[in-house]
Order: sequence, then structure tokens, then C-alpha cells
Amino acid sequence: MKNPSAADLSIFLCIAQHLNFSRAAVELSLTPSALSHSLRALENRLGVRLFNRTTRSVALTEAGERLYARLKPAFRDIDDALEDLNHFRDKPSGNLRITCGRQACELVLLPIASEFLQVFTDIRLEVVESDALLDIVATGFDAGVRFGDRLEADMVSLPVGPPLRSVVVGSPAFFERHATPHKPEDLHGIPCIRHRFPSGSLYRWEFERGGIEQDIEVNGPLTLGDVSLMVGPALQGLGLAYVFEDMVKEHLNTGRLVQVLAHWCPYYPGLHLYYPSRRHVPAPLKAFIDFARERRNG
Repeated sequence: MKNPSAADLSIFLCIAQHLNFSRAAVELSLTPSALSHSLRALENRLGVRLFNRTTRSVALTEAGERLYARLKPAFRDIDDALEDLNHFRDKPSGNLRITCGRQACELVLLPIASEFLQVFTDIRLEVVESDALLDIVATGFDAGVRFGDRLEADMVSLPVGPPLRSVVVGSPAFFERHATPHKPEDLHGIPCIRHRFPSGSLYRWEFERGGIEQDIEVNGPLTLGDVSLMVGPALQGLGLAYVFEDMVKEHLNTGRLVQVLAHWCPYYPGLHLYYPSRRHVPAPLKAFIDFARERRNG
């Protein structure tokens, strides 16, 4: 049996990482049909099935899981060796993949990234928006952006934004029809715009004052999966919204929205760039870390 090439094994690893032919094909700049043909050729050469495939799902077989577990660290070592060559270049080059939520992307990541890419012109940055708490190692990301109080212990983190807070807001017309809440539990009788996480759970509005914490399960006519979409319905008077203060500053200044429960909305740790605590940091990521640190300190 002729051993498969490194290119064949790279294709297998990419499919195993995404468990999706379309996404793997985009990453490898191949068509899904070419990817499927290459995989069949690899399975025929090895004499074992590596994936169970249906029209709706792709899953590793037991043989595929074992091969993936052995190949992943080996290819990571190869990637690290190639990354070491970046130290001999005037500027680092290569690909950088970062995941973050939409609000984190708008508030912090994109302003930094836009400046960074104008300086490091040989780096290609891919940002994938996701509010899910992803395992960045398992999903193939170099780093992520998340709130500082939600980081795993084995991650290195760097603050990339100021402390933030969420605020409860409603339109003047809304308060003509509904009572103004003075404490969090007053929200039980007031229509609110709810937020559902990608996991399916509903967000309980979090408050704190004088060391007293309260989590309130609100109710209302509208539930959304994206916090930034709540501003529009709040402006129209549909319900109260609990959103980042920076998202509604202009509306608060003009009086189109009114803030309530201000004393119950403290600041909390801002957004952090986080990455695995392994010893080797790819050159594009190191450049981004240094740039973000200098930008924050400057």
C-alpha cells in the first residue's frame, strides 16, 4: 500500500475539524465534490472508512477518531516549525483566525483589526462571529475575544477594551404606558425584550448593588438571539431592552431612549483577547497580541 501524502492527510484533518464538507472546502479552496473525491481516494488507499456520511451529517468513525487524535498534534508540530521561519522575516506573515461575538466584534475587535492589518500587510485575518462558548483549540481558532469573567483557567488573556456595563432602556412612549421600575424585581410585571443564547437558554438579566446580586427572568413579547437587534424594538416602544451602554449612548443623549435601574447596573470586566497557554504562539498571533497591548497602553 502506498502511503498517503501530507496533502491527503491535511484534507482529512480539515474535514475532521469542521465535520462539514462545505466549510472544509472553503478553507482549502477546493470544491466540495473535489474534497469528497479526495477523501474517498484516501479511504480506499487506507482500506478503512474514516467518516460516516449522510445527506445531513458528517461524523468520524472509530478509525477516523483514532487517526485524527494521532495526526492532529503531529501536524501542529509541523505548523509550529514553519511558524518559526517567521522570525527571519522583517514582518510576520500567515493566517490568523479569531472568534468572537457580534457585539465584541463591533465594539472592540474590528477597530483594532482594521489598524493592525494596515501595518501587517502580509497577515490574513479571519474573524468568525459566534456567541457560543467555543473550544478554540478543538475548532481550529488561534484566539478568541470574550468577557474576562468567562475565561477558562488554561487560557492566557489580555484586556483589549475598557470595563463595560449593560443598561436597561426604554422609549419615552413606552413609559407613558408602563410603570417605571425602581428595583430589579419590578421587571416581572413589565414587557421586556429577551435574549436567547445559542445554547437555547434564556438570559436572566443580571444586577448588583452594594454587594447584593439579583438575576431576573424577564418576560415579554419578543425574544432575539442577537443583542444588537434589541435597540430597534426598544426605540419603537415594544419593551425594555438590556444592552451594552455603548450601543445606545447616542439614543440616551438625544432622549429617544430613557435609562432605568442605573444604580443596579455596575461595570464589569471588559473584553479580553484569549489564547491557549501552550508555549508556542504563532507569529501572526504574537504580532496581534503585541499590537493590541501597545494600542491599549498608548
